Amino acid sequence: MLYNTNMNYNEVMEQQIKKLNGKPRLLLHACCCPCSISALEKLNGYFDITIYFYNPNIDTEQEYLLRLSQFDKIKTLYDFDLVAQPYTHQEFLDKCKNYAKDKEGGKRCQECITMRIQKAIDYAKANGFDYVTTTLTSSPMKDADYINTIGMALAKMAQINYLPSDFKKKNGYLHSIEICAQYKIYRQHYCGCEFGKNNQVYQPMPQKQQN
Repeated sequence: MLYNTNMNYNEVMEQQIKKLNGKPRLLLHACCCPCSISALEKLNGYFDITIYFYNPNIDTEQEYLLRLSQFDKIKTLYDFDLVAQPYTHQEFLDKCKNYAKDKEGGKRCQECITMRIQKAIDYAKANGFDYVTTTLTSSPMKDADYINTIGMALAKMAQINYLPSDFKKKNGYLHSIEICAQYKIYRQHYCGCEFGKNNQVYQPMPQKQQN
């Protein structure tokens, strides 16, 4: 699969938002509350948003529930509904255990991202949403080209609109850090799975971006 590394997905998203008629329903797959802040800052007011928390990659149910609980802390800041799927870590292991030794960003991560986006698209299609996207592009550790390319391809097959994004742009990631500090929101130090847990650490505070 070819990726368009020259695409400014944030600009593409902004252009699509300008063309909206009314306030379409959007299913926002969320990997965690901190990354959701970046997305909600940019999308609130333009869409009727439902957050879809589906992350079987998270290594323990305790961690899963802790991340889920943080959404209560932003209910007064943004307008959204929340749908949370049950914890099903075995689903992730069945899909990705053969790539346990892969480096971060490799085949294991791609399979994990694809699985979660596909599940979100299936839910959006079955429940009458107009658009679907994911908060995964909020993280500077995630490949926005891969996320958007696979998201658009899967959505096209399902005949539903995929909203391209790069939510970390224009200080999205920096602002989410600031909001988390202000409201004492838990920011995990790893993406989720046990295979990459020991290889991930907090990133330093980024500098402000202009685009």
